[in-house]
This record gives sequence, structure tokens and C-alpha cells, in this order.
Amino acid sequence: MRNFVIILILIVCILCFFSANDGFLQYDQKEYGVFLSVDNQKMEELKDYKTVVIDAAYFNKEDIDRLKQAGHTVYTYLNIGSLENFRPYYKEYSKYTLGKYKNWEEEQWIDVSQKQWQKLICGLADEYEEKGVDGFFIDNCDVYYLYKQDKIYKGLVDILSQLKDSGLDVIINGGDSFISKYYGENKNLNKILTGINQETVFSSIDFEKKRLGYSSNEEKEYFISYLNKMNQAGAAIYLLEYTSDKKLEKQIQKYCTKKGWKYYISDSVELD
Repeated sequence: MRNFVIILILIVCILCFFSANDGFLQYDQKEYGVFLSVDNQKMEELKDYKTVVIDAAYFNKEDIDRLKQAGHTVYTYLNIGSLENFRPYYKEYSKYTLGKYKNWEEEQWIDVSQKQWQKLICGLADEYEEKGVDGFFIDNCDVYYLYKQDKIYKGLVDILSQLKDSGLDVIINGGDSFISKYYGENKNLNKILTGINQETVFSSIDFEKKRLGYSSNEEKEYFISYLNKMNQAGAAIYLLEYTSDKKLEKQIQKYCTKKGWKYYISDSVELD
């Protein structure tokens, strides 16, 4: 009888825990995951990750509240350097595009110095903040790498400064040329970001052959040196790698654990 009571108590505790987390049973959670192809119909896919990157355009406030109540930190994708043809504002802002985006046919690079574009981005950020996100995952600051003009550099600084003024986290995906220039001029990163996410430090993507592989030693050494410098400057570091190679996965895990960096490994460049 005593054993039966103990078992009954354990079952009740488990059920209460599950209910309190609104359907997200949390166990052995991973630190970080990027899920740009996941919408609010597939939220179960996020349950094993503490920090998740989503596209808040496809989630409402109740969805994000539910994620946060389940213990997740929620960042939203925000593309500030290119224009995607599937966005509802595509036609209105296509006049500001600069050129084709190699390997991504649905996108074009955009002139970030245009005030109307800056206003749009900051307006979207306000909408996502109202939905309850914890921060922004900023993409395509690499527009400065391709269009090294003062107005492009200043446009990025203007947008990022406004986003950072919100008090939310700002994680920049890539953008090493822009970030290095900014740090060289200002000797700190506090006004534009809280963290850097870098793709393919250890892995590589061959878009022509549609194949994942290993990065070259030269590229890996460059990014590790760059990220170490930015980490010492106060930026939190995140890696986003693409591979299904178990040996490479272990190498990434071992290195990031040693450095205290968060990482996510996907076998799909679509991040689905």
C-alpha cells in the first residue's frame, strides 16, 4: 500500500509539472536552437531548447507567452540587410534593392541607408517587442561586405543602435566585416549588440553540389580568431553549424563547451 501511495504521488507531481509548463515537458534541454522554418503549428519542435530563435512574424503574443512560461528565452529573426520576396512589404520596398543575393533566389540586398527601410525595420522590431520576444537575431549585416560604402555602414549603425536602445538583446548573425570596422572605430560593441552568431566556423556549405562539409583550416582559424577577439570585447558567442557528420559534431561540441559558447548544429540549411 505504501509503495502504491509513493507511485501515485510521483505521477501527480509529473502531471503537475507538465501542466505548469503548458504542454512543454522539459528535460535535458539543449542551450540553443535556430528554427526559422518553424511556425506556431510546430511549437513542439522547440521544447528541448532553452534559447530559441524563431521568426515572430509567424507567432502571436499568446504563442510567445506560452514559450516563455515554459522557460524558453525567445529571440526573433529580423532581416535588416536584404529583402525577401515572400514578405508582405516586398513590393513597396523593392525599389531600394541593390542586387541579387547569391544562392538565395528569394532575396535581394537592400540599401539600409534608406530612411523608409529603417523605419520599417524599427516598426517590425516594435511589433515583435509587443509580442514579448527577449531579443533580436539580426541577419544580413553582410550587406556592408558587398557594398562597402559609408552610407551602408552608417545605415546599419543607425538601425542597430535603435534596436539596442529597446533594452532587448541584439544578436548579429555574421557581419564580421561590419562588426570589425565598428569595433576598430569605437573600441566597444555595447551600442549595437549583445552577441554574435557565426555560421560555418567548422562546417561548410557547397550550394552548387548541395553538399555539407568541413570548413578550410584558413577560414576556421580566421573566424576563431575574430570570435575570440569579439568575445573578449564582451560579446556573447553563438555558433550555427550545418552537418550530419558525428565526428564533426563532437568537435564542435567539445570546442564550444570549453569556450563557454552556445551552439546549434543543423543538418539542413533551411533550419527546419
